[in-house]
Amino acid sequence: MPPVRIVSLVPHATELLFALGLGDDVVGVTHECDFPEPARELPHVTRDALPPGLSAAEIDAQVRERTAGGDAIYVLDEALLAELEPDLIVTQALCPVCAVSYDEVQAVAERLAPCPQVVALDPTTFGETMGDVRTVAQATGAQRAALELIARQRARVDAVREAVAGAEPVPVAAIEWLDPVFVAGHWTPQLIELAGGIDVLGFAGEPSVQTSWEAVAAAAPEIVIAMPCGYDAARALEEAEAHAADLARVGARRIVAVDAAATFSRPGPRLVDGLEALAHVLHPARVPQTPTPVLEVELR
Repeated sequence: MPPVRIVSLVPHATELLFALGLGDDVVGVTHECDFPEPARELPHVTRDALPPGLSAAEIDAQVRERTAGGDAIYVLDEALLAELEPDLIVTQALCPVCAVSYDEVQAVAERLAPCPQVVALDPTTFGETMGDVRTVAQATGAQRAALELIARQRARVDAVREAVAGAEPVPVAAIEWLDPVFVAGHWTPQLIELAGGIDVLGFAGEPSVQTSWEAVAAAAPEIVIAMPCGYDAARALEEAEAHAADLARVGARRIVAVDAAATFSRPGPRLVDGLEALAHVLHPARVPQTPTPVLEVELR
């Protein structure tokens, strides 16, 4: 198969392309594509439409207002995209908050000559994230690398499952946003189950949903995972500490902040890193600590 010029319009697709050994074929990425390191040096074909420095509540309000009005959260640089002459654009249609809308991407692609292939990755479950590996492989001829990646990921998942087999499941609440409160959905409840827990609020394959601190407390989680979408562990810790009073009323014995941007928000290869970190949090005697940052939230 001849070399393919690829533009990635979603961070988890960028991570997957590099994991399949296709990094040299990627000619453009989004402004949020920060992993692996070489991706940072590539041209950015998007920018954020929201002003910088907003609080969590202000981000939520802006997103609601713009999506209700049909306005974009991200701006696509059509001129740069045309200049890059992609053969393949990898995007998503699952979440209007996470990337340029699929309809806009398709419309822009149709105005380019020649028209590039557009592939959308829209997983809602952990299994579907693995299926995306095959989807990208079919579009790029990277089938051998895909089989090897899937085998490595599966082996790591199996190792976690074996380590926590027979352990008492731990009730867990995964909080994807703290102001207002959103419960994580999609693949996160499955990761919690694989790690030896029970997600007391989320449903596998379903979108994240807004709830209340009272509902979180009523679910009686033993552990709360603060994983605000798109934030790293340090920013997640800041958000959790800002809501220390609310978290204290939940009554959990432990609250931790994790790097959602790297290992939970993006349905790419690093979800397995998140799984391993979760398993250590829930069953530290059975699963070794991993390099993935997990920060304890101290409620004073």
